[in-house]
Amino acid sequence: MSLSLKENRVINEIASLLYDYLPGKPHPYANQEISFEGVAKKLGLNNFWNGGSKLPAITLLLEKTLEFKRLSFCDLILEIIRTGMIYRQNKGKTIKREEIQQLNKHLLGVQFKIPELWDPEFLESLPGEKIIKPESEKVNDGNLLSEFLSLLNFKPQERGYKFEKFLNSFFTNSHLSPKSAFRLVGEQIDGSFELDGNIYLVEAKWQSKPISQDQLLIFREKVESKSTWSRGLFVSESGFSDDGLQAFSRGRSTNIIGMNGQDIFYILSGEISLVNAINQKARWAAETGEFFKPIQELIK
Repeated sequence: MSLSLKENRVINEIASLLYDYLPGKPHPYANQEISFEGVAKKLGLNNFWNGGSKLPAITLLLEKTLEFKRLSFCDLILEIIRTGMIYRQNKGKTIKREEIQQLNKHLLGVQFKIPELWDPEFLESLPGEKIIKPESEKVNDGNLLSEFLSLLNFKPQERGYKFEKFLNSFFTNSHLSPKSAFRLVGEQIDGSFELDGNIYLVEAKWQSKPISQDQLLIFREKVESKSTWSRGLFVSESGFSDDGLQAFSRGRSTNIIGMNGQDIFYILSGEISLVNAINQKARWAAETGEFFKPIQELIK
């Protein structure tokens, strides 16, 4: 099956990013493997290396590998990184952390997440800007707690906007760097954040009724449609309906977890950090198949 337009675009971006990692052809007196041509031969992909202009040749190598030998694509990327680190070190241009992080983002665009390239120890070993780790300490934030409790005083439409602002502060406070600013659609807020190498899609609602089974199923399908490693966090101030809880407690695996208003209160009161709360909820879901467990029951 030929590559999609999106895959072609992403491959072009990856090729440009990898351009300086290695020479196209090795120097006659240098290690013959330290080149794109050498890497291709080492992995049995030499038929996909046409030579000629460097960038088009790299692009073609990546495209053909992805299209015809998809199982070798991650090996190709890793070998380019390994040999590229040697080459760049000898040139005095050490590969930086930000380059690998940018590569990781592009690889997600072709449905790949290579564990070695997401390994925190590996990333921290590379030169680059200081890594700000998600806050795992308990935080008793009186200002955020007051802001959260004050939302009860607003009318639904205004409360939705205020809830949007609150959630950004709530996640940013723990260095989770929410994406898309939780853009509002009615009273529904969508966004994403990254924790421990896992991407969480977020949906949040503040409404009078608990979230129903149908709403949860729609969100789960939305998460499943993105990628195999995506997870979902559904934030519902009013909690979740009985039918929703029962539907996600029948032994079937789940890729979403739930958080209610009481959970938020416990976190802001300093009972548990947001990071630990998410991790404990994710572990509970993995062990039981239940997507929601109140924080107060998890920390007993």
